[in-house]
Amino acid sequence: MVENLLPCLQIDLSRPIDLPAELFSNRPSELRLEIGFGGGEHLAADALAHPGRGFFGCEPFVNGVAKLLVEVERFGLENVRIHPGDAGELIDALPDNCLSGVCLLYPDPWPKRRHKERRFVSDPMLARLARVMRPGAELRFATDIDDYAGWTLARILRSPDFLWPARSAQDWLTPWEGWVGTRYEAKALREGRRPVYLTFIRR
Repeated sequence: MVENLLPCLQIDLSRPIDLPAELFSNRPSELRLEIGFGGGEHLAADALAHPGRGFFGCEPFVNGVAKLLVEVERFGLENVRIHPGDAGELIDALPDNCLSGVCLLYPDPWPKRRHKERRFVSDPMLARLARVMRPGAELRFATDIDDYAGWTLARILRSPDFLWPARSAQDWLTPWEGWVGTRYEAKALREGRRPVYLTFIRR
């Protein structure tokens, strides 16, 4: 599966991607990115539900890529493209203002104090993401780790590029419409941890 299908879907990062919509046969007007898609459950469901959108998925682990490829073949998904590596590489290759949405779902929390600077959410990364997101685009972040939720909020609130429009607890305790959970979420719920679903808007 990886050897046969991945070459057809893998994004060529040897040069800048000037017209990312042209990576898809239907040249979609909306492009979305999922960072660290894990087993690909959410990305595949999103792509199936929205065939008119183009979806980029980044995942460095080959097992996760293989699982997404199974779903792509199973459902005949033509609107998924994959970068089997670090998401920052794809983000830096994309042109300005091209993404209408980004998902970062249950990223590695790096819980040890000396490792926290390895977390994906950082001030520089938010600036890199903001460059490729359209004004009004959503950045969706889910985690079951309270410390990572607080870490992310602190950086969003001091960012000049994003706002957090939540008005009540229900805004971050309720999953998004059409939400398909991930295996990480299922594990968190089994172990008694309550996830939060944070939505940030590109200014």
